[in-house]
Amino acid sequence: MEFRHLRCFIAVADELHFGRAAQRLGLSQPPLSVAIQQLEASVGARLFDRDSKGVRLTPAGQAFRGPAAALLASAEEASALAREVQAGEVGRLRLGFVGSTLFTGLSSWLQAHQVRHPKVEVIVVELNSQDQIDALLAGELDLGLVHTDRLPPVMASQALYSEPFLACLPAHHPLAARETLPLAALSDQPFILFSRKGSPDYHARIVDICRREGFYPRLQHEGRHWLSVVSLVSQGLGVSIVPAAFLRAGVQGAVFRPLAEAIEPSAVFAAWRRDAPAVLRDQFLAARPG
Repeated sequence: MEFRHLRCFIAVADELHFGRAAQRLGLSQPPLSVAIQQLEASVGARLFDRDSKGVRLTPAGQAFRGPAAALLASAEEASALAREVQAGEVGRLRLGFVGSTLFTGLSSWLQAHQVRHPKVEVIVVELNSQDQIDALLAGELDLGLVHTDRLPPVMASQALYSEPFLACLPAHHPLAARETLPLAALSDQPFILFSRKGSPDYHARIVDICRREGFYPRLQHEGRHWLSVVSLVSQGLGVSIVPAAFLRAGVQGAVFRPLAEAIEPSAVFAAWRRDAPAVLRDQFLAARPG
């Protein structure tokens, strides 16, 4: 039994006329008659009575009609779903993100993607850069938004945007009254840094920024998320250097000041496995506003 046999059966059952059914299917009548004969042989029952009075469904044909129509509908639905998945119109994208992206347009990006691709489900999870890299390598994420492009060879990346680093201080700190800060002014301050384990590249970058200005930061605490770093600063436990996105985080008790030196900005990259399916990922990247 083939799906073409079922399509022929449904057409004849609807029309009760082989000529009209053949016209509807774009066939000549002899191949249609052969298809019905083949279907009846496969089913093992006569499905139509055909005489001078016309064409009628047999009791077996009447019983067969409903399941046959349902089977055809299911097959056509499955085919349509497969085409939609291949085109990237249906599916699920597992997206990792670093906390700073919440304050640089991630929500607008997600909304824009949902408008364009309403049948694609985006599962989002906040992870630091290293945890995202590990999850991508393990096949647990499809796309990551990370603070580094130093990735294993099996991964690729695309630069998304960059933003300046700012000094982050407790609101009551004596240096908070200054409009800009030279890094050297922080040389004797206890530092709160992003965890070395959470993002080795980012941790090393901030240490190197300080080293180039003649000092090593006196590490007091580490946080696995940037908001944790800013929150610890707001509680007076130290100072930090953070991406400018956290100006918009609304953490009370923390203030941000531009640094006097020209410093390489903080960058955000999209990262993925080179061998991962591309359709949903590329569509999400293309949906990013402006």
